[in-house]
Amino acid sequence: MQTGIFSFFKVSFLKSPLSNIQEFLSLQESNFHKKVMLGGGLLIAAAILWPTDQELIPQRIPIDLDIETMIAQLNPSIPVEHIFTGPDFTHKITSGDTLGKLFMQANVGQQTMYRVLEADLNVLALDTLKPGNQIKFWLDDKGELEKLELYFSAAHQVVFTRFDDGSFNADDINIEGVWRNRSVSGEIHGSFYVSAKKIGLNAGDIQRIESLLKEKLNFAKDLRAGDRFSVLVDDQFIDGMATGASDILGISIHRGRSDITAFQNSDGNFYDDKGRSLTRAFQRIPLLKNYRISSRFNRHRHHPVTGRTSPHNGTDFATPIGTKVIAPGDGIVTLVVANHRYAGKYVVIQHGNKYRTRYLHLSKSLVHKGQRVTRGQVIALSGNSGRITGPHLHYEFHVNGRPVNPMTANIPMSSTLSRKQMTAFSQLVKVRKMMMGQS
Repeated sequence: MQTGIFSFFKVSFLKSPLSNIQEFLSLQESNFHKKVMLGGGLLIAAAILWPTDQELIPQRIPIDLDIETMIAQLNPSIPVEHIFTGPDFTHKITSGDTLGKLFMQANVGQQTMYRVLEADLNVLALDTLKPGNQIKFWLDDKGELEKLELYFSAAHQVVFTRFDDGSFNADDINIEGVWRNRSVSGEIHGSFYVSAKKIGLNAGDIQRIESLLKEKLNFAKDLRAGDRFSVLVDDQFIDGMATGASDILGISIHRGRSDITAFQNSDGNFYDDKGRSLTRAFQRIPLLKNYRISSRFNRHRHHPVTGRTSPHNGTDFATPIGTKVIAPGDGIVTLVVANHRYAGKYVVIQHGNKYRTRYLHLSKSLVHKGQRVTRGQVIALSGNSGRITGPHLHYEFHVNGRPVNPMTANIPMSSTLSRKQMTAFSQLVKVRKMMMGQS
């Protein structure tokens, strides 16, 4: 029996060859479509019935996404990214310079200066510029301020960068560098100041030593020619160059049959070799009595409007105007500002090399720059100066240049070392005496 294609040709033999071929192709195409449709249907049915944990996803049309723009919109605290070349205006601070004058020379308007001042509220660096420091301005193609840098030293700069909404971010940059020990020794010939200068101590080091030992020694009367002294100093270096920053680690003054010693402990305080503190310990609150805390220290506080991280670097106490503010520890007043646009009247006190305190929004300052103050001394009256919503005292406590929570920070609260602390301190003293050439 003949089937398939042979049957077709037998039946169609009498037709024209072209008609036979066309009819044959048409029949084959029809059969092929039927098979494809049948096979496709079986595949679709199998796909539907096949078990799966995935949900059906509607078809998506691929598009190009600007990821950087999306991230910037989600996190508006990211400053506008720029590639900065050299500054458009650089100036070394000289006596008599004012902030308004410097911005005018850089062709930057007053409103922009105010926005920079607002960003500086958490750093308060613009008020600390002094002769020899540098200020640098970067402007965009439209003449708007993009970046401002305050250069205090190789170890410390403050950089302001503009957000896309025109406000500014402040970065306080402190570079630790490398610290190297240096031991110096000498004899008293003339005053202690002159004798110490001869062996390489700077004025700041000498002032620090005299301040530390003022309760134990009258430098003008008690020292005699031939008395010996040794000092262990820590000097800071960045990229092999000295920054000029130094720290006193140990002091020993030999006079007659007695020695006067002072060694810096890991807590930043100084003790004699018996573990007795040379300075009075701190108290937590710079007030004569407790007041309600209206706003706590919060390094990661988010601004309710902008959504940016805007740290609250201090603790706010709800104090009535005129409340007495006291120094929480002995120190030297380093700054008294009469009228900051945002911080108002404020005072800064340095407590040795490690600790610094700030007091903002005062109604009156009762101290002056360079004045020595003691723990418990009244230094100011609280108020509502600057940009605030109500009277309060904003109090900041800084350790090694960084703000900490004064209510919880591990700061010296006792005038004597515990037995455990004394064990570690004794070993520290032993090593430092060896470095100073003493047994």
